[in-house]
Amino acid sequence: MTKTVERPAPAARVHPVKAPPPAGDRRRRRLTGQLRAYGFLAGGLVCFALFSWYPAIRAVVIAFQKYTPGSDPEWVGTANFTRVLDDPEFGAAWRNTLTFTLLALLIGFAIPFVLALVLNELRHAKAFFRVVVYLPVMIPPVVSALLWKWFYDPGAGLANEALRFLHLPTSNWSNGADTALLSLVVVATWANMGGTVLIYLAALQSIPGELYEAAELDGASLLQRVRHVTIPQTRFVILMLMLLQIIATMQVFTEPFVITGGGPENATVTVLYLIYKYAFLYNDFGGACALSVMLLALLGAFSAVYLRLTRSGEEAIA
Repeated sequence: MTKTVERPAPAARVHPVKAPPPAGDRRRRRLTGQLRAYGFLAGGLVCFALFSWYPAIRAVVIAFQKYTPGSDPEWVGTANFTRVLDDPEFGAAWRNTLTFTLLALLIGFAIPFVLALVLNELRHAKAFFRVVVYLPVMIPPVVSALLWKWFYDPGAGLANEALRFLHLPTSNWSNGADTALLSLVVVATWANMGGTVLIYLAALQSIPGELYEAAELDGASLLQRVRHVTIPQTRFVILMLMLLQIIATMQVFTEPFVITGGGPENATVTVLYLIYKYAFLYNDFGGACALSVMLLALLGAFSAVYLRLTRSGEEAIA
């Protein structure tokens, strides 16, 4: 018979308890972390100040000066504003800019929302179609404008070739005074709608599915679901994108500069293109800055009123 020998249980290991660091060390570490964070923040603020704030403030100062690079500026008061207001192109530039903005809202604001609704309902190849929609944004703006300039060519352009193939009348597109501005709106819409579509798509996917299920149980049609569920749930995104689009389209420059050169007959001269002409064609930096200040004041006032109205509307609904 084997005798069982009971072994004593091993003693439990006692880990030494580390004493907390002194209060001075904790403060020093916290201060070091804060200084590191403020250091990264300061770098961004310096870059933003040098390349954004300083040019804006400098433009406001030059708007009241007669300024030519390499010479001492001369204070002229409001003479630059008076000269710009008397320019015959001033009225045409503002009229074309406002018309472009209105057409861009009618065409370029609705199409991205509709495309986002379609992509949101797809069950297959979602990633492929998202890439296809976003692809124009990845093309450099100047390259995109050059492609459309060839596309709009009234002689051998692809647009008129397609119309001839279909036995339809051709058009002057960007070379016609009546069609040039609308042609540029199409270019800007095609080139910039990809990012807007993805933002709308993200907003649509954040809507709870229970709301659509409840609407379907109530017998709501597709259009009724969009009107009573989709639009109210994405109202904030729609309002903010509308504001951003208005600000962006009021500063349109690449398309008229590359495709039409402001023509024909000043039909596509915009405010930003006129600023470019004052600065780099007329060598009148004072007039260019005066026109820039006018555009800045208009966009700032519009943004303030727009945000105030939308905030008041949301508070009334709440």
